[in-house]
Amino acid sequence: MAKVIWEEAVKPLLKKYKNKKHPIYYSNIYQLIVVVVLSARATDKYINQLSPKFFKSLPDFESLSNSSPELLYPLIKGVPGFNKKAVWLIEIAKQLKKKKEIPLSIKELSSLPGIGRKSANVIRREAGEKPEGVIVDLHVLRVAPRLGIAEGDDPKKIEDQLMQALPQKDWDAGMAMSFLGREICRPTNPDCPECVMNGVCKYYNKGK
Repeated sequence: MAKVIWEEAVKPLLKKYKNKKHPIYYSNIYQLIVVVVLSARATDKYINQLSPKFFKSLPDFESLSNSSPELLYPLIKGVPGFNKKAVWLIEIAKQLKKKKEIPLSIKELSSLPGIGRKSANVIRREAGEKPEGVIVDLHVLRVAPRLGIAEGDDPKKIEDQLMQALPQKDWDAGMAMSFLGREICRPTNPDCPECVMNGVCKYYNKGK
């Protein structure tokens, strides 16, 4: 295959998925932060099932900050690492309940317990902020190397490669790849003939 100009190559992908809302449910920034923390190593479907009861019991940072891990356990039991996440969520609530504006930079978000770069990037995207990085979740870790836009299996290195390959205006390609991985570029039996990226995909065109 000829050298791929990724800024051009990702246009069909961005056209298909740009600005599509994340599949995890939330109604405000408080709920967004909570569900993003809970969703690490859990399915969006499972978090969407338990979150209504959680938010009915704990509707804001103030109520969450006055709770205790033991009170949270019944609401999030079954979530991977729920005991640690309960502690993290309460600490986040204590830090943020006093703030008039929720800090949304990658640096500030990543300083909160239980929030890494991926989670911070998701929160910024869903809050409508200009990207400071590229979302790299489990789907992107699979899709990006298959496409050939990045290589390896280290999330930070994959993110760095994507940021180098694409201009900042196209950094939502990370979430677009995540959607592609959920719908088309599955771990097994990817539906390559239906993929908008098959013309430049290293995995699909290997051996051609």
